[in-house]
Amino acid sequence: MKKLLGLFLAFAMALPASASLVDNVDAIGRIDVIGADSNRTPVGYPTAASRVMAGLSADLTEDVKANVLFTYATPWNGAVSGTTLNSYQDNIYLSEANVVLSNLFDCFELTLGRQFYGDEDSMTMYIGPKSGYMLATLMPPMSLEAAKLTYADDFKSVTVLAGKTAEDALVVPGVSSYDIYGADIRLNLTDTMKAQMYGYALKESSADPEYTGFYGAKLSYLPEAFGVSVEAARGHQGNRLIKEGKDTPYFVKLDASLNMDAFTPRAAFLYQKGLVSGFSTYAPGLLAGKYLTAEFNYGGVIANSRIFNVGVDYNWKKMKFALDGFAFQDRTATSAATLEADLTATYQHNESVEMFAGIGYAKLGGDLKRIEDAQDATVYQLGTTIRF
Repeated sequence: MKKLLGLFLAFAMALPASASLVDNVDAIGRIDVIGADSNRTPVGYPTAASRVMAGLSADLTEDVKANVLFTYATPWNGAVSGTTLNSYQDNIYLSEANVVLSNLFDCFELTLGRQFYGDEDSMTMYIGPKSGYMLATLMPPMSLEAAKLTYADDFKSVTVLAGKTAEDALVVPGVSSYDIYGADIRLNLTDTMKAQMYGYALKESSADPEYTGFYGAKLSYLPEAFGVSVEAARGHQGNRLIKEGKDTPYFVKLDASLNMDAFTPRAAFLYQKGLVSGFSTYAPGLLAGKYLTAEFNYGGVIANSRIFNVGVDYNWKKMKFALDGFAFQDRTATSAATLEADLTATYQHNESVEMFAGIGYAKLGGDLKRIEDAQDATVYQLGTTIRF
């Protein structure tokens, strides 16, 4: 704890001592609490957990901001009376420590240091804290040590990235870390049509293959009455950059929704061969993507699957209800599908606080029935997220 307090003190002392600067020091963070009960909770996973992320964001000088964020996460296993703060020191992590230079050369933004990266709903690239329905682990999130440079105007946004992944982000087991290089280009083609192109390469000279990575594109058409998008990506690996092997992984994902005021019907389809990216946050359903074995989500059924989803959202005052149906089947449709139905409700207390609850049921088929057993799967979940 002394080290933790020392870091806070050093950060505070590094700030220029001016009254105007004090007005630009903000507390940042979030609090997540998840509780769940399932007949498919993986062995060793808690049924409830909490995570606190807290830090400071401050303007060091004009167009220069510093961010420091710490994380403490714990399962609800009970607390020992009289436990000292020093006993928690090893469970407090430095999740972010970076500086952001804005208006660099009047057009760029540069972020240097430990940081989160990507969009939480990404099929391919997100490094950071996840929200909402998930396994009740709430482990400290991964971070990236990197330099990120962004140029943006009304028509385009271009981001290039160079850095190093943490060990938890490994694609190949046994490698301590990867150098990562990437680019993400986003275009506002019209008021309603948007395009995205991206590519990432990971390098570790002692690994075999030396290079891994992926590239892809997404096109979205989003008029007021409905929305349609298609995304496709391919992986690559080899001993030279962007070399595709004989069994290259890839996926195609289609999404559609219809805006009917309070109701929003929607549908999605995913066809995937192999695991394109180890940084994907895609975990469909309350059960299939989260509770039904790690093998199912990583390298198992989802990595070689066709997945159908139909659902409808209903908004009423501060409440949002969602009813979803899923069909999970192997890519070649040679075995029976696993069918899942979920009902969720989210209460938006204010713009910073949301509470949610969900219930899910899955009838197992195909590989899941063989991996697990004939018993159907159920889950009940409650949670809240507070951002500040």
